[in-house]
Amino acid sequence: MKIVIVDDNLSMRMVLKSLFESQGHEVVADLNDGSGLLECIKQKAPDLACLDYNLPGMNGLELLEVLQATSPDVDVVMVTGSNDPELNGRAANAGAAGFLHKPFTQVEILEELKQIEEARRIHFKASFKPTARELPATASSKHTAVIVDDSGTVRVLLQGILEGMGISVLQMVGNGAEGVTAAKRHQPSIVCLDVSMPLMSGLEALPQIRVASPNSKVIMVTGNASKSFVETAISGGAKGYILKPVRPAQVETFMKKLLAE
Repeated sequence: MKIVIVDDNLSMRMVLKSLFESQGHEVVADLNDGSGLLECIKQKAPDLACLDYNLPGMNGLELLEVLQATSPDVDVVMVTGSNDPELNGRAANAGAAGFLHKPFTQVEILEELKQIEEARRIHFKASFKPTARELPATASSKHTAVIVDDSGTVRVLLQGILEGMGISVLQMVGNGAEGVTAAKRHQPSIVCLDVSMPLMSGLEALPQIRVASPNSKVIMVTGNASKSFVETAISGGAKGYILKPVRPAQVETFMKKLLAE
């Protein structure tokens, strides 16, 4: 992968650069703040941006949100010394593809890169399938799904994972209100329902989907699985949750158990 590193700590940039390059990746730039990041991405077209949370000027979370809006094909790994679940959840919901929590080991960095590369492979493969928001309404497989998420990247990644398991994705939509309509129309086996969305959140849409398609198993997709959220989702009829950043192997394991019930 082509990688850009943004960290105000020179030693950290050097460590990450050395490790990435030792694994065959190309570090196309290392920056001490985010002021030149957008221009760097325009010129160098990296696959991955490694962003520190605490940066002078625009912080890592703010940069992540800008990149999601302007360069959604660039995956972002957040580097942080914080274990605040709310902060990490905000980053995950904003589109972070992975996290490196300081102090981290070489093994942890390599595992995170492995997970991101696998997700990119599945996303790339799924990107060549129909791009329309609504896919063919008929399905020959035993299990079907509707995906509700305001992130196009997450929608395509989940589509790739589910269809790789033989689950036909009938429709993908970007907010809770559209999710209710899609669930009512298709009566799918599974609804993957993002929590943080415009117009109608996942938790607001959950009870309506349960009425519209009572036999569907609803799975929440979230960056922050706090105790209160889990209790609310389960009491509302959700069968469980997928934690962002989405990890293909974890989703597959969860779905196999769910469909075996």
